[in-house]
Amino acid sequence: MLNPRLLQTPRAHALILLAPALIVYTVFAIWPMINVIVLSVQRWDGLSDARTFVGLANYEHIFLRDPVYWVAFRNTILWTVLSVIFPPVIGLLLALGLNERLFGRGALRVVYYLPVIIAPIAVATMWRWMYDPFFGLFNQLLTNAGLEWLIRDWLGDRTIALYSVFVAYTWQSVGFSMVLFLAGLQSVDRSLVEAAHIDGANRWRVFRHVTLPALKPVLTIVLVLSIINSLKAFDIIYGMTQGGPAQSTQMLALWAFTQAMQIFDFGRGGAISVTLLVITLLIVVPYLRWTQREEGRP
Repeated sequence: MLNPRLLQTPRAHALILLAPALIVYTVFAIWPMINVIVLSVQRWDGLSDARTFVGLANYEHIFLRDPVYWVAFRNTILWTVLSVIFPPVIGLLLALGLNERLFGRGALRVVYYLPVIIAPIAVATMWRWMYDPFFGLFNQLLTNAGLEWLIRDWLGDRTIALYSVFVAYTWQSVGFSMVLFLAGLQSVDRSLVEAAHIDGANRWRVFRHVTLPALKPVLTIVLVLSIINSLKAFDIIYGMTQGGPAQSTQMLALWAFTQAMQIFDFGRGGAISVTLLVITLLIVVPYLRWTQREEGRP
């Protein structure tokens, strides 16, 4: 029988409290992840009961005989690099501005955060209309301003389509970074800021030597979430371009979906998903370990 004293230890209490969440996480996250890994070494059309073990054939195909995979890979890496630069930087600037005492600060915070709660497919529909080459808002504004030479087919030109979609993504995601940075700014010791001002430090020096060090934990969270969200970018791209034109906005998550749900090759779709998981781990895990060492934690 189980010793009742074991249930009274702090570790037992922690396990009891974590058990419901662990069960839910295992059923809805760990098990599907394992299932995808198993599926990546099989051939299955998603309809029949028969699954054929093919070993690494799916990986061989996507690496050696699927040119779209490498286009999606390049676009995903580029999207990730842009995502860890622009939304966090803009969100930090907004947080610094909205942390000051100004009229309507609460309303402005709501306005900047509002796009985050809008469904990505709705954002895609709205921005697709604004990008319309004939009736869209942007080209109409350029026409009214006499800047017709700047008019583009924003989603039809393969050289700028990915960046056009990224602007919409930034518009929606920047508010999330802003809220996290605003929360972090509340932990900045005001006495240190006032002491720095008394010593003659300007705004830049106060930000660099007082505010930014205090924001390091929040910065880690923002960057990790930005990396994860960018690597699995799907819905806004699917809603705006579906990977076109000519695969110029294709992403790994979207290509995995296309392979599985449209071409009905779940094995290759699973293989692409596994490579995406590996890329995520190769980026996030070393970064987290580096930040822990910087903070002096084991």
